[in-house]
Amino acid sequence: MAFATSYVVGAVLVGLFLFSRWRRYPLPPGPRGLPIVGNIFNMPRQNAWVEWVSHKALYGPISSMKVLGQHFIILNDLQTSIDLLDKRSSIYSGRPTFTFAGEMIGWDRQVIMSQYGERFRTMRKLLKGFIGSKVSIVPFQPVQELETRYFLARLLDDPSSLIANIRLTAGAIALQISHGYRIETHKPDPLVDLVETAAKEFYIATYPGRWVVDGLPFLKKLPRWLPGTGFFKVADVFREHNMAQANVPHNFVKRKLADGTAVSSFTSSLLRQELNPETEDALKWAANAVFGGGSDPSTAVIATFFLIMTLYPDVQKKAQEELDSVVGTHKLPTFADRERLPYCEAILKEMLRWHPVGRLCIPHRVLEDDVYNNYFIPKGSIVFAHMWNITRDPLYYTDVETFKPERFLGKEPELDPNTYIYGFGRRGCPGQDLGNATMFLTIAMVLSVFNITKAKDASGREIEPIVKFGSGTVSHPEPFEYDVKARSKEAELIIRQVYEEHPPLPSDGPYLR
Repeated sequence: MAFATSYVVGAVLVGLFLFSRWRRYPLPPGPRGLPIVGNIFNMPRQNAWVEWVSHKALYGPISSMKVLGQHFIILNDLQTSIDLLDKRSSIYSGRPTFTFAGEMIGWDRQVIMSQYGERFRTMRKLLKGFIGSKVSIVPFQPVQELETRYFLARLLDDPSSLIANIRLTAGAIALQISHGYRIETHKPDPLVDLVETAAKEFYIATYPGRWVVDGLPFLKKLPRWLPGTGFFKVADVFREHNMAQANVPHNFVKRKLADGTAVSSFTSSLLRQELNPETEDALKWAANAVFGGGSDPSTAVIATFFLIMTLYPDVQKKAQEELDSVVGTHKLPTFADRERLPYCEAILKEMLRWHPVGRLCIPHRVLEDDVYNNYFIPKGSIVFAHMWNITRDPLYYTDVETFKPERFLGKEPELDPNTYIYGFGRRGCPGQDLGNATMFLTIAMVLSVFNITKAKDASGREIEPIVKFGSGTVSHPEPFEYDVKARSKEAELIIRQVYEEHPPLPSDGPYLR
């Protein structure tokens, strides 16, 4: 009994010592808050990245706010982001918890929101082994090249449907890699529609402050008939879509394996092995991340590419001169030409820097109390790396608002955004090389056969495109005016050859159920 009492007293003393030790350090600086509610009126209502841009000048490389007891830490430069999210990744790899999106809808099953632990490590290991290196993605090059050629043909026939065709192509590539699934190209595809619906609902479900149950989790235990509990019905619909986007394609592959018609894919290659139930469940959600985590950012980057080409015709001209000299004008570029196309590669890098589609890195959550540069960072803090500030840092980049691929060429190139733009530490995107490969190929193939220019009005005057980007986890350009035409009659023939060499195969849509 005496031993137990002394043990408890000792534990309390240690706890008090650690508490007093941590509390010697102040929180990172930030705007002054109010009693109880803290900085609730300083929290951004729409675009956090815009409202937090000033934090670097006002408070330095790290700043903080507190709302109703929740700490928010903003990392305003690259070195601070590396020091914490990379070098201390063991305690900075958590994710924020959302009662509505996570517990009620099940988005905490997805890689993007899964808490750091054994299940997350299993999903990441599966993905890294299949798409996590430049060598591992080589087998997917034929799929990427063929689907990009189909994209060129659709763009030639219907240039007005640019964004829809970009999404279609991104989905076609991702779903063939993840599940060996061929999408419908002449009408809406049921699987693409399902996944895109779930993705839109994810943005709604995770919007800060929208769902009262996130701030008051006990509400999820209330009877559904009570007034003000309409969030239950919304969660039911969103959950059905979220579960279906993982289960439907997974079961499609299992049926294909059973009847001997499955093609090689991430899911089929692993299902051919003996998997325990936990690993198969991890596989199902990891495969879903190949589409959900890759197609939407790629769509945003490629759509931005078309906007940039209307704004910077000199960049387009230089790239076409490089393509014509290296590849010629009688065929399309392929991955075999990539190393000899440094300017096209530089365009991709500058696209990632000029418009980071994730202007704030997906937030991390701190798993333990920490001290950094004499600032106290409490356990449970939500941490944001301010990507926009990093891509505009004069320490690394000159003339930051100008789109200038040349900054990555020559004897002293500026910092490659690939070193940070895909995230940090154990939360970094495992599909970085795959995404870059698809985007590079699109840039090279499009510029080899198309001219992208400003649209003209009825009187023949050029229409200046609107440069505006949406908010959200992935930032897409708002609709803009453009004109796309084949560079020559020979270019048109080259584009259309794909239908003769590779007639489109039927969609797998009818076999989903």
